[in-house]
Amino acid sequence: MADLIVKAAVKEELDDMNVASDFYDALDEEVEDLLADAARRAEANDRKTVQPRDL
Repeated sequence: MADLIVKAAVKEELDDMNVASDFYDALDEEVEDLLADAARRAEANDRKTVQPRDL
């Protein structure tokens, strides 16, 4: 699995919250699924370009 998220950016965005170490893996999986779904939608519409509407 590729690391799709930047841990420091997530930590910064969550401000004063603590982040469990396994949260990053779970978030990375969610992002991977989201990207795969977006790619499928673009392909289903005969496009090779993923656009915001594919999310």
